[in-house]
Parts: sequence; C-alpha cells; structure tokens
Amino acid sequence: MGLKSECRRQRDEGCYVLTQGARVPVRIFMSPELFDECEEEVLRQALVATQFPGVTDVVLTPDAHTGFVVPVGCVLATDGTLCQAPVGYDIGCGMAALLSEAPLEKGLDERLRLKFSQEVMLRVGMGLGKGSGQNVDVGRFQEIVRTGAHALGYSRDSSERDFLPVDDDWDIPGDALRRGIGQLGSLGGGNHFIELQHTQHGKLAVMIHTGSRGFGHALATHFIDLGRRRLKKEKGAKPARGISAEAVYFEPDDRHWSGYRNAVAAGANFAIVNRLLIMQEVSRAFRRVFGQEPELYYEISHNLAQLEPQPDGTERWIHRKGATRALPAGHSLLQGTRWEETGHPILIPGSMGATSYILSALPGAEKSLFSVNHGCGRRLSRRAARDQFTQRGVNDQMRRLNVVVNAGGDVPIDESPGCYKDPELVIGSVVAAGLARVDFELTPLASLKGTD
Repeated sequence: MGLKSECRRQRDEGCYVLTQGARVPVRIFMSPELFDECEEEVLRQALVATQFPGVTDVVLTPDAHTGFVVPVGCVLATDGTLCQAPVGYDIGCGMAALLSEAPLEKGLDERLRLKFSQEVMLRVGMGLGKGSGQNVDVGRFQEIVRTGAHALGYSRDSSERDFLPVDDDWDIPGDALRRGIGQLGSLGGGNHFIELQHTQHGKLAVMIHTGSRGFGHALATHFIDLGRRRLKKEKGAKPARGISAEAVYFEPDDRHWSGYRNAVAAGANFAIVNRLLIMQEVSRAFRRVFGQEPELYYEISHNLAQLEPQPDGTERWIHRKGATRALPAGHSLLQGTRWEETGHPILIPGSMGATSYILSALPGAEKSLFSVNHGCGRRLSRRAARDQFTQRGVNDQMRRLNVVVNAGGDVPIDESPGCYKDPELVIGSVVAAGLARVDFELTPLASLKGTD
C-alpha cells in the first residue's frame, strides 16, 4: 500500500489530505486525474517537508512533482526556521508579463515573429553561464542586491515587491559576487524562457521566466555547505527524524540564520532586477518589430521564503518552492497598491506549446497558504524526455503548433510540450478549489529558450 491510499479527499476544500506519517497535515490541491498521476515519491517528499523543525503547515500545488528533498510545487510555513530546500538553488526565480495593444495579426506574420526572436537573442544572453553585457561595478551591484526594483526606479504597482530588506552589515559570501556581477540581464538555461504570446482578446503579450542565475546558486551552495557542516557537527548525520543530511535548515537561534535570510533577500532582489532588465531589452525589440512598446503588467517570484501575516494574527515564514503567492482583494500586503481591490496578478506559464495564464486570487486561497502553482509541472524528467522523443519529432510538433522556437532553431527536447502536464488540468484544479480565477489566457507564438 502506497501513500496515495492514505490520502483522504476533501471535496468541499478541493484537496486531498495526507496525515499518515506527517507531523502536520499535508493539503494536496489536485484534481482526481492529477492525483492519480502523482508519483509516490512526491508524497514521500511531502512527508519530509513536514519534519523540519518549526513547520506548521505544508501544501502541495496541482503541478507538484519530484524535486530536491521536497517537491517542486511545495509551500511550507514555519514559526521561525528557515529551510533551504523549500527555496532551492534559484533563489527568487519568477515571472514577468508584458501586455500590449499590438494586434494578433502582426504576431501571426512569420517574418515578424522571426525578426522579434532574432532581436531578442541579440539583446539577451541565453544558456548556461551566459551573460548579457549589462556591466556594472561592485558598488552598483551592491545597490541592486540590496534595493531590488528600487535600483531601477520601479514600484510595487508593477512588481510583487520593491525589494526584500538586507542588513547593512551583511557581506556577499563566497564567490557569489564574482558569479553574479556579469549575469544581470541574462536568461540562463533549463526551463527559463522568453515567449511571444497573444491573449484571448487578440493582443500580443510576452512572458519572461528567469531567476537569480549564478548569484543565487552560489548563495545557496554556500549556505548548504555551512548548514551541512553545522548539522553534522552538532546533531549527527540525521538532524531530525525523517530529514536527510541534504535538508539544510537554520533555526532562529542558529548563528547562520540571519546570514541565510539576507542571502535569500539578496538573491530575490537580484532576480527582480534581472527580470526587469530583460523586460527592458524585450520591450525595445518589441517596439522595433511591432511598432509599439508593451507595458509591464506584473513581475512575481516563485522560489522564496518571506515573513507573512496570517489570518489568525500571527506571522509565519512562508517558503514557496515552485509555487506562486496568491493574495486576494483586501489582503493587508496589498494595501496602497493598485491591486488592493482586485488581488494581484498571478503569472502561470504553460509549456511552449500550450496556454499560459494570468490569474487573480480568491478568498479561498487562504486554505492553500495564499499560494497556487507556478506552472503546469513536469511529467517527464529530462533524461526520460530525451529517451522518449526525437529532435525531428519535437521540431515537427512545434511547426504543427505554429510556434517559432529559437528563431527557427532546434526545439530543446527536454523542454518540449510532452514533458509537461496539461495546463488546463492544473488550472482547473486551482479554479475548482476556489483558489483563483482566470483573467487572461495566453497562446504561444514564438518561444526562446537557452540551450545548454
């Protein structure tokens, strides 16, 4: 008997609940179809998430799949402990969405789509280790990782946050500065992308997905090393029941707690600026090709830990690993923004061959720790995708879908549509559970991904 058999469906809540072997209940917001597809390993990792000291709540989003220690698509609340795995290596990874009044007809012009792709590829570095020529000195870099969007003059009306605060006396550790200072304005590889799309209203749009690049990875690596050494020395090979040595955490009395908090904030600030710099270059390419500049609609993170007020009047550290914050109208964190009466936009990408979405949270999001999914979730590992699909096959698939990939280049096999879950099923789970509503549906026209 597997863990699935231990889960109980709560129809009125739109979720399953796992309590067997869990220190706190795990709420799993999946439709029956997605739950049936869910791997046992995802549930096993969810149980691991409940074992961290100080955990008060654990939620899985509809796109949850196997990750590092805990699932991707995991939301974890603690009363003070900061955990590394439920943030991940790509600190502050997230999305930006640009909307325009440019008509769909221009986006259907293959010559213009190709030209847009080429313009973007000239302006934005793509692929593992690539930079973009956004050269800054150390002083400017320090300003960026401490003040985030403020360093570029943006406000919370267009970003989830201006910045996360960093202590004045915190120094960037290890080789994070060296790795990050040349990568501002670059996309990276893996599942990061820039995509030309159109809305259901026949207007062109763009989505951007990227994070903190080598800067965030170096920060995470540094604190993983510190945490492992400290836990091994003080608490042995298994620091808590059910927790492996890879599961690094810092309790509030740990001398590295504030250092990791600052690292998460600095990584998030870098990621915010990185997306905004890419957005500026994409906007210039868009204007050059389509004759007008798109508007930044919203920018938001989905790999982060931050202190948030709870409905019961307490505060909790909410860790979102591959999950997106979903604050409904009237939430205290939206006071003073233009989203106060509507809820902020939630940016959910599909695969390069499927619909992406922009949602707004509903009051029901309270039961999911004010969180929803961050995408549609992988159904195949990268290795399995390369074993199952061929280059010719995925290239032909994207041609049939009329989506230009990498300016006419090869489609990355391990990022092709068959690697991902059906976004309609994933978004359907969110809507059925009363967590959010759909505001925009965005259909891909041209996709750009770094090839590693």
